[in-house]
Amino acid sequence: MNRRDLLKTIPALAVLPRLYAADPAAANKARLHNAICAYSYRDELKSGKLTYADLVRVAVETGADGLDLTVYWMPPDTPDSFLLPLRRLAFKNGVDIYSISIRTEMTREKPEERSLEVAWVQKWVDVAEKLGAGHIRVFGGRVPKGASEDQAAEWAAEVLKRAADYSGKKGIILGLENHGGITEKASRILEIVKKADSPWVGVNLDTGNFNSNVMPQIEVCIPHAVNVQVKVQMRGEDGVRQPADWERIVKMLISGGYRGYLALEYAAKEPALTAVPRLTRKLGDIIRQHT
Repeated sequence: MNRRDLLKTIPALAVLPRLYAADPAAANKARLHNAICAYSYRDELKSGKLTYADLVRVAVETGADGLDLTVYWMPPDTPDSFLLPLRRLAFKNGVDIYSISIRTEMTREKPEERSLEVAWVQKWVDVAEKLGAGHIRVFGGRVPKGASEDQAAEWAAEVLKRAADYSGKKGIILGLENHGGITEKASRILEIVKKADSPWVGVNLDTGNFNSNVMPQIEVCIPHAVNVQVKVQMRGEDGVRQPADWERIVKMLISGGYRGYLALEYAAKEPALTAVPRLTRKLGDIIRQHT
């Protein structure tokens, strides 16, 4: 395209914001996709019964749009000979490896230990880049013995910000999960995310991890959510685990303006080999009914 042709397109492009302003429904149209979290097949991956490549096949067979690849069972050195064929396989099958999930402990008291956490995240940012993933799930960590929760939150925000300085240069978002410890409550999660003060940081919202006041805590996290992991159970008002109301959750996500993936993270008693395909299809059906 030459300069003259480019100038001709500018007026047309300028109309787009006005079109969306005139039609709020178009601007706010929900875009939700179902996905599978590799952790759902943790026993099979650990034993070698399934490989990460097999998860691409499962996604195709169940109609899942994406994969959230928990990295725990990848080769320790994550060579290109492992990562790049997996990326190619997913692409050739129309499956998006949109996220990886790693373990982190950002609340370490010593500065040098926090620097090691930053380096650890950086390693996996490079892996995510090679896989074509735009998101990494991270954990905040526990409150160290002898430290206050406020101190631990400051340390977590520091690590998250430093890690995001690197991930942002690669175009990769870090999602802090509500995973107990320093991230047990939505208010503290949002505090840490805001202190990290980066457009490359958000909330990895796990619908099954809040232990009380569950729905209100989910709701307040939605505007900051960059990934959602869906469980088959969640705690009710009495604190007892019960079947999750996926339809209600999907409606809440839509109402809250979330756009992105809902990854099934299966952790119930039925064997994953039979449960995950069925539940993935169910989740996809519910998403399609409401979008």
